[in-house]
Amino acid sequence: MYALEDGHKKTIIAWHESTGDHAMKGYTAALPSGEAIHYIDRKRWFWLLSVFYPLQPFLGIWLHAETGNQAWLLFPLFTGYVVAPILDMILGEDKNNPPEEVVPQLDADFYYRLLTYAVVPLHFVTLIGAAWWAGTQDLSWWAFLGLAVVAGIASGLGINTGHELGHKKSRLERWLAKIVLAVPVYGHFWIEHNRGHHRDVSTPEDPASARMGESIYRFAIREIPGAFLRAWAIEKERLERRGKSAWSTDNQILQSMSLSAVVQLGLLIAFGWKMIPFLVVHNIFGWWQLTSANYIEHYGLLRLKDENGKFERCQPHHSWNSNHIFSNLVLFHLERHSDHHAHPLRRYQSLRHFEDLPSLPNGYFGSYLLAYVPWLWYWVMDKKLLALPHVNGDLDKINIDPRRKEMIYRKYGSPELSGPAGQQ
Repeated sequence: MYALEDGHKKTIIAWHESTGDHAMKGYTAALPSGEAIHYIDRKRWFWLLSVFYPLQPFLGIWLHAETGNQAWLLFPLFTGYVVAPILDMILGEDKNNPPEEVVPQLDADFYYRLLTYAVVPLHFVTLIGAAWWAGTQDLSWWAFLGLAVVAGIASGLGINTGHELGHKKSRLERWLAKIVLAVPVYGHFWIEHNRGHHRDVSTPEDPASARMGESIYRFAIREIPGAFLRAWAIEKERLERRGKSAWSTDNQILQSMSLSAVVQLGLLIAFGWKMIPFLVVHNIFGWWQLTSANYIEHYGLLRLKDENGKFERCQPHHSWNSNHIFSNLVLFHLERHSDHHAHPLRRYQSLRHFEDLPSLPNGYFGSYLLAYVPWLWYWVMDKKLLALPHVNGDLDKINIDPRRKEMIYRKYGSPELSGPAGQQ
């Protein structure tokens, strides 16, 4: 970020210096000193990448249609897990923040909200388009399943869209969250995430917070069913307080999942039995996208308990953060996760960077690859975890997998297990 001073007016331009600033929309406010400030979001039009990124499967379908080579159907895997991490390395990080004085104007700008609305139907278009191609083309088994994987990963991005929308107070946005979560059949997410994960994050009680020494595969076995059960319990309790059954039409989980059933049954009727394996693989990989994100976002981080036995308030250092430019632009700033957990209602365009945060070595896509190889993940991340300023090598300040606790203490600290703080 840099400032151009002109008398009592200061222009703040985010991200990097560029020409054509006169064509960019700006926001003007007054500093406490009375000085005028004019902020320009240099990433304003780049946020469109978050809208179009879920359409990637169509690129593979088009290349397959043009060449007849089925391998092109897997091309989105290459762009997501090779190109994206490389771009994050090349483009680097953006640590600029919008000034707090202009955040109300930034949040009120309908353009940013419109992008999250516009991507909702595109998630349905991508699933239906991929299913149509899989159901009507003579594909080899590996290309068929590969297309299902690609479609599932794209639908997993719908959970990210639901995440952004589900945190907002407006009735429209919450309904859009329920609608888009029907694509990956994860209608319980926004309830579990908002009222469960945000309450219990970075504690041993949270199935969506990974523990030190816990592989992503063990985590998935704990997280996926645990998150659903917690969401169901939360919604059941809400309905019972209103004197209604958990199986009533007011159940918000069932509302979203009913739409999932309509969509997937429709695809089965339209394209036949082929859709059974296609949708099973699609759904699993859609869920896997969320599991991958949850795993890397809070790995090993622990909120300690106070003298009354209550967990401390969630702070920015209780989430792993990433400021890598490309992956943030295609994920509605999801990777500025530290500010999100500290201020859940903040809209994506206003999320901030803080100094001395737990920081991932790459954007999410590169970090996923690291997590998929557990020994490599431990080798990189355990050292980063122990070196965090608020941890400073103290294993009592880490959320440790109970099954690996003795081994980790033997490797990194005292073999005398004194019962880590916050895990009693």
